[in-house]
Amino acid sequence: MGAQWKAKGKELAANARGKLFGRLAKDIMIAARSGADPASNARLRLVVEQARKVSMPKETLERAIKKGAGLTGESVNFEHVIYEGYAPHRVPLMVECLTDNVNRTAPEMRVLFRKGQLGTSGSVAWDFDHVGMIEAEPTVKGADADAELAAIEAGAQDFEPGEEEGTTTFLTDPADLDLVSRALPAQGFTVLSAKLGYKAKNPIDPASLSAADLEEVEAFLAAIDANDDVQNVFAGLAG
Repeated sequence: MGAQWKAKGKELAANARGKLFGRLAKDIMIAARSGADPASNARLRLVVEQARKVSMPKETLERAIKKGAGLTGESVNFEHVIYEGYAPHRVPLMVECLTDNVNRTAPEMRVLFRKGQLGTSGSVAWDFDHVGMIEAEPTVKGADADAELAAIEAGAQDFEPGEEEGTTTFLTDPADLDLVSRALPAQGFTVLSAKLGYKAKNPIDPASLSAADLEEVEAFLAAIDANDDVQNVFAGLAG
């Protein structure tokens, strides 16, 4: 959770599937502003690959590309906004939103942060590194792929166990995200997702919190994540 907080449990994961498609569609539309051809648009190519890996319907994917590229006559006016603050028990938090109405999103964030603390710009960002995050798994299932060697050869800055069992998260300089993503397959890894995000410099050990306190933090993060304008939630929790 030091990289990105994700909802736990099968039911939450199932309920999040539609939300995931909605969020990916937003990412696709934003990326497609720079061109509808993934071959010449690195940002679009990465998010399209991610959408395909989670089985986003082809029609949904293609519609998002056309809409973002302005090929349907519809306007796409999403604004990228970052909210910084703390969850209960001083867990630092970066909340990434894509919204078509900041005047709606801002008050909603203020309400959601009532059980925590909403900060000002820069008040929490100093405690996070802005990095590229590439989730990958060995191309050959069950293979003992060397993540350290792959990170070195592909140009990643670091690596750590991924969110899912058997996966690895490769961390990169933001500018190297596409370059490293392209290089990893030659090192025996299949890229599952690639995005820019925030990694806490000094994550809090969940073991330092009581079960009740940790449950309070999880409930707070779940409420933030459920907001329709929220794309990603990055919490300063280790593990």
